[in-house]
Amino acid sequence: MLFALHQMKMEQEAKEAQKSVQPNSSSGNGKEFKVPVVWILGGPGSGKGTQCDKIVAKYGFSHFSTGDLLREEVASGSDLGKELSALMQRGDLVQNEHVLALLEKAMLKVADSTVGYLIDGYPREKAQGAAFEQAIAPVDLILYLECAEDTMVQRILFRASQSAQVRADDNEATIKNRIHIFHTNTEEILSQYGEKVKRLPADRPIEEIFADVSKHLDELLAAKK
Repeated sequence: MLFALHQMKMEQEAKEAQKSVQPNSSSGNGKEFKVPVVWILGGPGSGKGTQCDKIVAKYGFSHFSTGDLLREEVASGSDLGKELSALMQRGDLVQNEHVLALLEKAMLKVADSTVGYLIDGYPREKAQGAAFEQAIAPVDLILYLECAEDTMVQRILFRASQSAQVRADDNEATIKNRIHIFHTNTEEILSQYGEKVKRLPADRPIEEIFADVSKHLDELLAAKK
């Protein structure tokens, strides 16, 4: 009798967990979340962090940065966290399947309460975008903060000059190389998504950029209703 009750409880919990998603007929094993899934991309110094903060404040989106999720998992002391810590200490790349698993776990955790998902700085490569849609959900909108290389370099160097901690890679040659790699990878990612991509000039004042961000999010939210 107790076993039967336990089974019924587990089945009910499974059904509740699935209410926030529904099968996605066009993307393999992915799930179609009822609320928008937005990727925000931008090179180092593009102002992406500032725009993310403003999106969360205005719209109440759940904001997930893969770097933050990895650090939180390591800090938790879980078996996966220990494995990730060992990888990072060796300088090895974290497998994309681990990153996706952390993203999906975080997204499902707030599925019943969030108005949208803001995925920050992911994907970083073309294959990662396809993997996200296959494993988790199709993306609804991609906000890309385009910024001139010279502007990003100057912003990063200024930020470094104001920091008490000096990073070895905060020099102009290294920064330019990071930006070049970012641009190459990002253009390959964006080429797959057509009209879902919204390119926003990021050399402008913060509020002007956010006005464009808000316009695209308002349109998306209206279409999702």
